[in-house]
Amino acid sequence: MRILHTADWHIGQRLHERQRLDEHKEFLNWLLDTIQKHNVELLLVSGDIFDTSLPSAEATNLYYEYLFRIYNETDTYTIIIAGNHDSSRHLEAPREFLKMGRIYVVGQVTNPKDCVIQIPPEKPRVAVAAVPYLSENELEPVSFESEIERNERYRERLKVFYEDCVSIMPVDLPKILMGHLYVQGGKVGESERNIQIGGATAIHANDFPEDVDYIALGHLHRPQKIKGQNYPILYAGSPIPLRFNESHYRKNVYLIELSDDGKLEQYDNIKIPIFKELCTIEGNENEILSQAMTEEWNNKYIQVKLKMTSVRAGISDEIRAAFSDRGGDVLTVEVELPQETDRPVILIEDMKRPEQIFEQFHQTKFGSPPDESLTQTFSELIQIVEGTQ
Repeated sequence: MRILHTADWHIGQRLHERQRLDEHKEFLNWLLDTIQKHNVELLLVSGDIFDTSLPSAEATNLYYEYLFRIYNETDTYTIIIAGNHDSSRHLEAPREFLKMGRIYVVGQVTNPKDCVIQIPPEKPRVAVAAVPYLSENELEPVSFESEIERNERYRERLKVFYEDCVSIMPVDLPKILMGHLYVQGGKVGESERNIQIGGATAIHANDFPEDVDYIALGHLHRPQKIKGQNYPILYAGSPIPLRFNESHYRKNVYLIELSDDGKLEQYDNIKIPIFKELCTIEGNENEILSQAMTEEWNNKYIQVKLKMTSVRAGISDEIRAAFSDRGGDVLTVEVELPQETDRPVILIEDMKRPEQIFEQFHQTKFGSPPDESLTQTFSELIQIVEGTQ
């Protein structure tokens, strides 16, 4: 039996206000092709289907179009759990309808038996505990409880919940646990929000039950294996880089193979194609503009880190235009100036008109007065503000 593990799709995510539905559509097309190519019988999606709890109509349509295609064009079963970015109610609302299409969605749970799914239902070959994101806010309040005590209670809740799931699984079936949570030892990036990387709220690898064959996790966006058990504990990671700092490693999904007698034979990572490259360019003005004009930037998102000795009005627009001429899209220009030294203090009694204050500020901040175009822009802004009062 072949099983595919993926997670953290974040459909509807924006990068510096750029919509990324085209990238997600390409990923989902690739995912369907991969399922067909490898004869995958079960797809696991470990949370954060959407980037927000209220996804746009376009993001929602893309999701349901994919579910229809996997039902219509394959014989694959699908199990989906809610992540911390998802609305569990929104995600599982059509669950009874989706079951008719071999799609099982678990959003809200109070009883472990609601998480355990056997695939195929008629003649089970694997048991899956599809445990969605369980928030600390769902814990019963305890008076005078410290933060550390609450964190330990949360950890114990997760531990017992997984143990209860395994206890009701058939003994003779291979067992897979799904989860959307942080396991101590996982490498965290900037794009994972609401994670305490100190480990206080983390579950430990040895908190998971022993009688398990594979744990399919979501929440961390870097594909990685967690040590601590004699079976694989894996984060699939996000299918596309959600921030520029995720662009230096490849994304993947995991292909799991179970033997006829139900043993885990192997798991392999399948690299996901790069649908739109994210690039970070660093250097001074001449170096950046030279790179923009001499290299190909078609279908790339670009982050520019520009080193300057002083601010020059309009440089960001020049850089954006230079990359745009070669097909690139600059999303952000970060100007890095020399470290500040001791500078004079502007006395209140020396401040008069806003234009003079602005000139004093620029002289103090950058060591030179603003140029004519910047001064003119500031004056126009003052006129707009005064005109609205």
